[in-house]
Amino acid sequence: MAVKVFIKRRVKAGKTENAIEMLKELRWEALNQPGYISGETLVDHYDPRNITVISMWKTVDDWIHWQESDLREAWEGRLSGILELPTKYEVYDVERVVREE
Repeated sequence: MAVKVFIKRRVKAGKTENAIEMLKELRWEALNQPGYISGETLVDHYDPRNITVISMWKTVDDWIHWQESDLREAWEGRLSGILELPTKYEVYDVERVVREE
């Protein structure tokens, strides 16, 4: 079953543009990962220091494999220097509603 992962970050003042550029690069890395379907970056309209990335994966195991990879952990280490708070993760199953006729 597909999953959507909400990755929430709070960046330090003056670091929003830097964070967005780093997250774009991280997404390019994710594109090559098994099971990756899509992703988008959302910046809070009223407080751009709050950034949420939503990524979609074929299975939760695909997500876990990427989350625990050395490459991703290295990126998280780079990002941690511009974060005000630790990154938060929420993983949701994608429920498919089938219309009965």
